[in-house]
Amino acid sequence: MSIPYYPGCTLSTKAKNYDRSGRAVAESLGMPLEELAEWQCCGATFPLVLDDSLALIAPTRILYQAQQAGERADSPKPLATLCAICFHVLRRSQALLERDPEMLERINWFTEQEYKGKVHVAHFLEILRDDLGWEALAEKIARPLTGLQVAPYYGCLLLRPYDEVGLDDPENPIIMHDLVRALGAEPVDFAHNIECCGSYLTVKEPQVSETLSKDIVASARASGAQAIVTACPLCQFNLDYPQRETEAGQTGDEIPILYFTQLMAIALGLPEETWGLEDNYVGLNLEAGEQGA
Repeated sequence: MSIPYYPGCTLSTKAKNYDRSGRAVAESLGMPLEELAEWQCCGATFPLVLDDSLALIAPTRILYQAQQAGERADSPKPLATLCAICFHVLRRSQALLERDPEMLERINWFTEQEYKGKVHVAHFLEILRDDLGWEALAEKIARPLTGLQVAPYYGCLLLRPYDEVGLDDPENPIIMHDLVRALGAEPVDFAHNIECCGSYLTVKEPQVSETLSKDIVASARASGAQAIVTACPLCQFNLDYPQRETEAGQTGDEIPILYFTQLMAIALGLPEETWGLEDNYVGLNLEAGEQGA
């Protein structure tokens, strides 16, 4: 049973290891991700102005493509995403168009397409939780990550605003905690797990995002984490990049920043070429149960 899938721009460029590990995991679980044909950028940010119909054209076209894919299938299927940013934009666009038929009509007139406003955008974490289930996932684990202390980092866009996103409790999320537990590892709570990493400030004011990201990593390390998992390619970069090896070398305090799909690929016993760890600045030493360069 394939699921319509929107990879987005970053997973097709800088975060190919997220896309590769995600597809491999989905295939191994019997729910392969089928990429939408001729997709385009979602816009990367949800419009702050409520009446900004131009900014909603791109995500609406994607929703229309998903609608077409669903109509060709035997039964309606959600539009799966991995990137937290794409998920945020598409989920909020879905919610806005459902409650604002006039906006939907305006955009359909402009695009000369008939999006009906019924596509459900689902993050892959949500599909794992609601369609597969954590117990069923745990039964498929070939290499339990016993003894590995993993800190789930949620960030901002995966959870907020709750009224439109609704994936998990925005103040006390557990979806990645439950995933880590199903993989045999130990989820680690830490104070900064829903704090902002600085997001796009890494382009304009990199020192701000670097300070915020270092605080997040330090908080996880102080709580005993040996690795951090995230669902956002920008979060992964912001947390991982400041730990890159410099001319002076690494200090030994570095901690792997992994996509949750990378951790899943390891635990499911998938081939190493699907893990994509070579693209991370800090690797994971599984035998030692701790981070390694």
